Amino acid sequence: MRVVMLGAPGSGKGTQAKQLVQTYGVPQLSTGDLLRAAVKAASPVGLRAKAAMDAGKLVSDDIVLGLIEERLDGPQGLRDFILDGFPRNLAQAEALGALLNRLGLPLQAAILIDVSAEELKRRIAGRRTCRDCGAIYNVYTAPSATEGVCDLCDGETFQRSDDNETTVAQRLATYEAETAPLIGYYRERGLLHSVPGEQPVEAIFAALRAIVDGLA
Repeated sequence: MRVVMLGAPGSGKGTQAKQLVQTYGVPQLSTGDLLRAAVKAASPVGLRAKAAMDAGKLVSDDIVLGLIEERLDGPQGLRDFILDGFPRNLAQAEALGALLNRLGLPLQAAILIDVSAEELKRRIAGRRTCRDCGAIYNVYTAPSATEGVCDLCDGETFQRSDDNETTVAQRLATYEAETAPLIGYYRERGLLHSVPGEQPVEAIFAALRAIVDGLA
């Protein structure tokens, strides 16, 4: 299984990706996790990334692609993976495709969790986070048993400052401008699979499993 998960902030793609990891035992490649591991290991790409961060710069696309290549290349490299959060734009998608083809690991599918803009705004605005353990709830879709109290540790739940309506609208606008074009990109290449995201979590995952089980 070599797939990219697509979906706007609040679509639930991260949750579904974790369920795929648990069910199929396929690692999820998070660029943040790869970056931290490479810096800790002081690998060549990790040293470049650390230099950029120490200088207060963003980690460039070529460094991120280098991190992915480090994880996939060689005898101990991964043959299967789930990418969530990368690529974020067309240039990254082109570069990722070239890298994977060069490694003989072409992408098998891009899976979109499709949710309307209005539902996304509602979900994100309804999100609550525990101050103590970081558990996440949603007042509309997955509330804690007692409002304002975490089920796991009894800590206080709160709404993050970037989950307000104004910030949510800005995040969705950025997604539409930069990331949404990936849908057409992967559709043109015959890789896109779309799953309606406004249904129970179990139904979404069943649809995902049908897609994954059908991959060659």
